[in-house]
Amino acid sequence: MKLAEALALRAAAVRRVEQLRARIAASARYQEGEPPVEDAAALLADAGETLGELEGLIRRINRTNATVEVEGGTLTDALARRDVLRMRHAVVTGAAQAAAGDAQRGHRQLRSELKMIVALPVADLRREADDLARRLREVDTLIQRTNWEADLLD
Repeated sequence: MKLAEALALRAAAVRRVEQLRARIAASARYQEGEPPVEDAAALLADAGETLGELEGLIRRINRTNATVEVEGGTLTDALARRDVLRMRHAVVTGAAQAAAGDAQRGHRQLRSELKMIVALPVADLRREADDLARRLREVDTLIQRTNWEADLLD
């Protein structure tokens, strides 16, 4: 099985557990004299089984990520780089938007109103954000390609 397939299975298992959790909560109590909507104990057992499978998948995915080599590091390193690039991009984009006053568009009504001064170079920040977005796309593409090429470890 390829790593990408295991990631898809993991996402499906997480969704299934969340659905089971909601169904258990809806069926955990019922009115006297009425049948329960579903068997909460059976749902709980199903959730336990699905969580066991999920744990196994996560272990194998993590083991694979820590072992597979990509561009001078492991896949885990590339995932960390992608996460930090996303955060950097959000910080730089937010700074550029704040400095540009995107949330406070409008002009002074009176000469007596305070004039706002820009404390950051908006154009430079936007160029940096564009560069970060490009680097993020490159790392994400590398990760996606590797996910489809790497076999899941036992």
